[in-house]
Amino acid sequence: MKNRSFYIFLFSVFLINSAVFSQTRKELEFQRIKYKTVIAQLNTLLFNEKEKEKNALDDLRDLQLKIDARNKLIETINLETKLLSREIVANQKEINKLDKKLTDLKTDYGDMIFKSYKSKSQQSRMMFILSSQNFYQAYKRLEYMKQYTAFRKKQGEEIIVQTTIIKGLKDSLLGQKKIKDALLLSEINEKKEIEKDKSRQEGLINEIKRKEGKYKRELQNNIKEDKKIAAKIDKIIKDEIDKANRLALAKAKKNNVAAPVTTKKNEFILTPEAKALAAEFEQNKGKLPWPVRQGLVVRRFGEQPHPTFPGISINGTGLHIVTSKASSAEAIFNGEVLNILLGSGGTKNVLIRHGNYITSYNNLENTFVKKGDRVVTGQEIGKIFTDKVTGKTTLIFVLFKNTTRLNPASWMLRR
Repeated sequence: MKNRSFYIFLFSVFLINSAVFSQTRKELEFQRIKYKTVIAQLNTLLFNEKEKEKNALDDLRDLQLKIDARNKLIETINLETKLLSREIVANQKEINKLDKKLTDLKTDYGDMIFKSYKSKSQQSRMMFILSSQNFYQAYKRLEYMKQYTAFRKKQGEEIIVQTTIIKGLKDSLLGQKKIKDALLLSEINEKKEIEKDKSRQEGLINEIKRKEGKYKRELQNNIKEDKKIAAKIDKIIKDEIDKANRLALAKAKKNNVAAPVTTKKNEFILTPEAKALAAEFEQNKGKLPWPVRQGLVVRRFGEQPHPTFPGISINGTGLHIVTSKASSAEAIFNGEVLNILLGSGGTKNVLIRHGNYITSYNNLENTFVKKGDRVVTGQEIGKIFTDKVTGKTTLIFVLFKNTTRLNPASWMLRR
């Protein structure tokens, strides 16, 4: 019984170790699936459409996103393969150890059966008991025979248990080797795809070098235009804050109540209701939903060096999110439509107020809300514009606290 307990303990340890490995491997498997999904989205959202007028800078940026995702996928596959190799080695060692123990068990059991066979007759057993010198000795001999029979039975059961454990380990080992082979094949295929992407990348870089002056001028013009748009939005928000504050003060005066105050310029005067909404918005930091069902961030928040032209920086006022055609922008929190702005190309920008926070949903083809409307989390507020030339559907999402821009990625659920 003691030996059996020992083997069951060994098997339990194996299962626990497998659970620990499996949990880590499950995390890596999740990451691997995530990166494969990202690559599929990149192909669908950025490379499916044939552009009428190609922009090598945009293509180069998109291609780099895909190469980065493939590199992360390969890195994850490598980690998963190494972990599998450790599992395979550990399991093989355990199998070898248990095989030896099984051999020893079978040898002992065989010897026991042989000895039992030699003295198996009922007469010899009876004579063994009857030849006792006294009753106590006869009782002891009878107990010995019972214990011997029970021990032999336990030894047989032990062999069955040990054989089952080894079979389970060998089946697990076979499964691990198949998974490892599949991962290695996947890694080879991903590396081939990266080589193709790098070849295309090299062609784009050569094209940009040939027309460097043209692309630099276009880039600098785009940066200037972005600054103008940002300044225009800043002014509109300041005007809206001023208008909302004057309205709050006039309402307080009309109702003959103490006027709410603010100590800083360009900050909303918050009513108790607005203050509660702002507090709730803050409490949900890191848990807010994204403004699109699915999408990829192609430009991050903040100032960043241009990946192609040294010395030129681009400033992301928010997140540029590419999504699928006919997608709608969705409110990330309860609030009120502060204003709807019209862009130079006819696109629209919906500003939604959440206490003293504002979310901006820019580059909409049309809107489903109007100024003053109350909106709820997840409500569709407008269809996102699809560029007829590039075929890309891009939402520009910006987050403000009063007039200060914040990084939206820090406030929303991690993807």
